[in-house]
Amino acid sequence: MPNFIFITGGVVSSLGKGLASAALGALLQSRGFRVRLRKLDPYLNVDPGTMSPTQHGEVFVTDDGAETDLDLGHYERFTGVSAKRTDNVTTGQIYSDVIAKERKGEYLGATIQVIPHVTNAIKEFITSDLESEDFVLCEIGGTVGDIESLPFLEAIRQLGNEIGRNKTCFLHLTLVPFIAAAGELKTKPTQHSVKELQSVGIRPDIVLCRTEAQIPDEQKDKIALFCNISRNSVIEALDADNIYNVPLDYHNNGLDEAIYSHFKLKPKKPNLKIWHDIMMAIKNPEEEVNIAVVGKYTSLIDSYKSLVEALVHGGISGKIRVNITWIDASNLCNDKNFSSNFENMHGILVPGGFGERGSDGKIEAIRFARENKIPFLGICFGMQMAVIEAARNLSLIEGAGSSEFGAVKSPVVGLLKEWVKDNSIVKRSLHDDLGGSMRLGAYECHLSEGSLAEKVYDKNIIFERHRHRYEVNIDFKNQLENKGLIFSGMSPNGILPEIIEYKDHPWFIGVQFHPELKSKPFEPHPLFREFVRASLNYSRLL
Repeated sequence: MPNFIFITGGVVSSLGKGLASAALGALLQSRGFRVRLRKLDPYLNVDPGTMSPTQHGEVFVTDDGAETDLDLGHYERFTGVSAKRTDNVTTGQIYSDVIAKERKGEYLGATIQVIPHVTNAIKEFITSDLESEDFVLCEIGGTVGDIESLPFLEAIRQLGNEIGRNKTCFLHLTLVPFIAAAGELKTKPTQHSVKELQSVGIRPDIVLCRTEAQIPDEQKDKIALFCNISRNSVIEALDADNIYNVPLDYHNNGLDEAIYSHFKLKPKKPNLKIWHDIMMAIKNPEEEVNIAVVGKYTSLIDSYKSLVEALVHGGISGKIRVNITWIDASNLCNDKNFSSNFENMHGILVPGGFGERGSDGKIEAIRFARENKIPFLGICFGMQMAVIEAARNLSLIEGAGSSEFGAVKSPVVGLLKEWVKDNSIVKRSLHDDLGGSMRLGAYECHLSEGSLAEKVYDKNIIFERHRHRYEVNIDFKNQLENKGLIFSGMSPNGILPEIIEYKDHPWFIGVQFHPELKSKPFEPHPLFREFVRASLNYSRLL
């Protein structure tokens, strides 16, 4: 049985529980331990797949096709451990499973209650599908005191008793605010937060204090006294200038030592060289590039969380600072000074998205990149818009468009009705439920010999993660290739276009999948690494 660390949060949301979990996982790895990270979300949606990205941020997709919380992206980027479907669950999923069992009579006529049936289902999820991990880090979404998270808190309270306190650790992330008018930090919110946690039967073993100012020793003593924990278990979590410095900050402030002490483990010397190297590259860039991201969810940058980090990773590998300029695609076509949006831009990226809003702006941005030989990367919807741009402006296909936006004369992008998954054919129709009905997860792609894509990947067979309902229509392939658009990546059966590029363009690639989901600071995705390098080369020509 592995050791379990349960991460809760109090006072306010958005304190960074996901980042804290990921950083702690990285610290445990640095000492040679195998880790697994999980997220329990209290909302009633079955998964975040149908939620607006402007409300909840991006949907992170795993290799096995689960639509999950964006925190799983943090977990993968910091630990390199690929998340699974069994690493994220919601209240909606738990209740759906419990009700389904009740309808089948599996509870033998019992009255179904939160305790024990819902809490048992949560405990089963937490302890299932484990292999040889030394630590399982389990983050509880929401804020302690919210009614939504109570079943999860009760479940981990029970687990703490069942597994034993020698195998479980409760880590509580809280806020120590700085009151500028008074010129001091206030510990009372933390005290109340811990009191709220204690009211549901959980005594935290470690209190991680998020703060914008250094906490004096006397304040730490006060927190320890009123939260009934040792002084060494009060850990300062100062605001970091870069998220990849968080593992180093936590180590310097003794978080991993506190974990060791709690579990009575024999200390192992950590190897943090990888994080020192990453921070060295970030803090001491030798060059910089400006990248324009033309999206439709720019009001909440967390909608593109993995994308932003992947661009940073692409820069880390070459000690290049990547400056991102966000351009709202919805307003782009109405801008009389269209080209001014791309002044001093060295690369243009069009990310994924759903729906017609902003599509014309994205198409015009792609046309600008193609005609002006600016390095371009189109992802998912971005690739589809690149194909439509070519169909309209190069192949002159009348009525070229996407059936996602309604009936079109020439659907160069259409509904994906059939694809192969795990040696079986998956079929769907326009009338199917939206949730979980897309092409999801990792799929094989074959690259054309001598293509830019093959050069970038340095291999001819790749596996990338997908999340889409629509696909480029293979029936238009010949018409498009006759005008210079190359289909350089295809599904194994040769039916589904996966990558497009132009031979007469210095660097232009569109991909149907989401490469940003697999990028890590210590292993940048090749597409982002080479896109940043191409943008740097372009900047030198200006």
